[in-house]
Amino acid sequence: MRSEAQIGAMTLTKESLRDGVWTGLLTSTGSSEDLPALEALHLDQPIAGLEIEAASDGGVWRVHFPIPAELISDGVQTFVIAEQNTGERLASFALLAGDALAEDIRAEVDLLRAELDMLKRALRRHCLETM
Repeated sequence: MRSEAQIGAMTLTKESLRDGVWTGLLTSTGSSEDLPALEALHLDQPIAGLEIEAASDGGVWRVHFPIPAELISDGVQTFVIAEQNTGERLASFALLAGDALAEDIRAEVDLLRAELDMLKRALRRHCLETM
């Protein structure tokens, strides 16, 4: 599944997240063939390492962003790729990790199961009473 965001004449389409590197394809439908100024952000702080290289002649670039290992931790970590001059978001992605997150999901599933069992009992009781 590819996600895509567009700002003005620029569109950034996610291609993959492999081996800790987010990769996307940036296209410009405008007249500018200059290398765009992008930045990667985590908690509104710039992160070094974002690279942009020409993918073809005229307005198409490949964007690579290696996710720094020190930013991967328990919980949800959100990364944003934005146009540097305006700060407008072109793409974002989240990493979810850790035991605490897994326990939260398991607790939610257990709660949903309990509620479903309660509804099943109530429906059966209602059906028996109305027959």
